[in-house]
Amino acid sequence: MCSERHLNQGSNFLARPLHRLWLVNRAHDLLSFFLPASINSAGGFYALDQKGAPIAAQEIFGELRSLHATTRMVHCAVIGHQLGLPGADYAIDHGLDFLWSNHRDAHAGGYFWKVNDLGAVDGAKMAYGHAFVLLAAASAKVVGHPDADRLLTDISQILQDRFWDAKNGAATEEYNQDWSVFSNYRGQNSNMHLTESLMAAYEATGDATYLTKATSIAELIINRHARSQGWRVAEHFDPQWNIDRDYKGDPMFRPYGLTPGHALEWARLLVQLWELGHRTHDWMLTAAKSLFIIACETGWDVVRGGFFYTLDWNNQPVFSDRFWWPCCEGIAAAAVLQKVSADPIFETWYRRIWSFASRHLIDPATGGWFAELDDNLTPVEKVFQGKPDIYHALQACLIPLLPTDGSLTKHLANTDYNDLVGAHP
Repeated sequence: MCSERHLNQGSNFLARPLHRLWLVNRAHDLLSFFLPASINSAGGFYALDQKGAPIAAQEIFGELRSLHATTRMVHCAVIGHQLGLPGADYAIDHGLDFLWSNHRDAHAGGYFWKVNDLGAVDGAKMAYGHAFVLLAAASAKVVGHPDADRLLTDISQILQDRFWDAKNGAATEEYNQDWSVFSNYRGQNSNMHLTESLMAAYEATGDATYLTKATSIAELIINRHARSQGWRVAEHFDPQWNIDRDYKGDPMFRPYGLTPGHALEWARLLVQLWELGHRTHDWMLTAAKSLFIIACETGWDVVRGGFFYTLDWNNQPVFSDRFWWPCCEGIAAAAVLQKVSADPIFETWYRRIWSFASRHLIDPATGGWFAELDDNLTPVEKVFQGKPDIYHALQACLIPLLPTDGSLTKHLANTDYNDLVGAHP
């Protein structure tokens, strides 16, 4: 932190062409690391190890492919195509075909959570995964893919008919393959990503129904619940959407307690939602700033740097390992907040988080980002194996370069190289 105390900040980093070029180059590095290495000739995408090689199959009938991983790679391939990366168009085709032919349940509808070469291994229908199907469809539509409308129509109907809880204005969570209910859990994580996807679908189609749903989710999760918890984002709920403080679930998707990274992610999404709603919901900007500042004050390790993965309800670390994605979301949120606020705190945090990421998360030797660091900031594989995907890191590199009033793919559709690297206030 010494440099922050003694060096004059000077102009905003994002006003400096060299910093903007550095961001573009980091995005290029990520795309080059993951494409084409992740393309599985049997369909879908491989997970990659620390050196960027496909992780060997542990199943007799080929690698397991998770729905969120397939769909995120489609979204990132669209971004690669928009940036002019040769071969990204093939990755879009490849991913969309596998999504429709293998993840999609042609009999009961919806999309399987995990599949292998032969079909469904885990046929659960998860809101989290379906949210990313919508994002993949919206991104594909932005670039005019011929299969986009088919996918967008299908997933929109599934979300409406199977997941949408009109009474509470949010999505329910999880079902068996035949759509029978296997739990009454309600979660903010899936709804947060659905908010992201709904905004992207609104921008791709102009259908205000998507934006209305996104606003409804934000009202419930943030304006009602996060506000009541001192701008901390509750993760887990019962069927009536009462906070369940004692819930302990999957350490990756549903950990106990508070997840500062999700507050940072919501901060970014709320600025976008505020902009798309023509800045009529003043609470959204207030909430975005508050969520960001509280998450940084409680979740950042002031000694070693990085965000603790989870906190208890007294703001003490529970799982203190640092994952890559909270830093990615912190970078993106700080970037958009400094564009809509004169408060220099957001520029300070933008630099602070990037400094940590560049020193500890970006792997200069083999490429990609380390997914997980222990308390000594040493890369470990406790929760994640290898370098799991590029979704968060790629967006952290590119969101800062674009306006705040829209999704990444929508803006890239109308942005050239000079716009990305040129100086902007």
